[in-house]
Amino acid sequence: MTAAGRPQRDGLSIGAVLAQLRGDFPDVTISKIRFLEAEGLVQPGRTPSGYRQFAAADVERLRFVLAAQRDHYLPLKVIKEQLDAADSGAGPAAALPRPPRRLVPIDAPAENVGLPVADDFTAGKELRLTQEELLEQAGIDAAALAELQQYGLVRPGPAGFFDPDAVLVARTVRAMTEFGIEPRHLRAFRAAADREVGLLEQIVTPVYRHRDPEAQARAGEVVRELAALSVTLHTLLVKAGIRGVAGC
Repeated sequence: MTAAGRPQRDGLSIGAVLAQLRGDFPDVTISKIRFLEAEGLVQPGRTPSGYRQFAAADVERLRFVLAAQRDHYLPLKVIKEQLDAADSGAGPAAALPRPPRRLVPIDAPAENVGLPVADDFTAGKELRLTQEELLEQAGIDAAALAELQQYGLVRPGPAGFFDPDAVLVARTVRAMTEFGIEPRHLRAFRAAADREVGLLEQIVTPVYRHRDPEAQARAGEVVRELAALSVTLHTLLVKAGIRGVAGC
């Protein structure tokens, strides 16, 4: 019994789980954990009075889900399939590789320059880079940056700072120039991305207008899920097109 006369719980409360996860996933909320539970990604136990009890395995499962969303942009359906496969013994969920959480070194191999390492689709707000820092970390000069900005591939914020994703974009474009592709050739990528963002805005903006915090949290999850699906669809379409070009 506790000092208050209540029975000691064997598991962690949702608040305690949130405290454990916040260090690695600053954007996680109680609403997010409840949402993942509702989607069947985690199934905590319950006390006789209905309080959630999370075991250590539940916390690790949540870490896996959050990392798969953040680092790999995987849709929840895909993550759940991997977890279900692991639960049935068909494959270890922990085998999913995790890319680095920070920007890769300036001298990283060319194959690593495009890795998505931002914390989330809404990340980058806490880290602001000056133009000089961007040039140094991306390994480009001011003329190259000006060209990237000219074609809308890199955009500074209202205060003139850049986020970490701008570094990754600049490195990716730099790697593509080695194959004879110039920033002006990539305007279609920018236009396609803007169209996708516009479509997502049409879907979630009405939900964001609700004053209910739960509805707004749900809208944030919808954005992440749709963005992940968009990335997956884009990748599959490009792969299908490449197979056609290669005659495979």
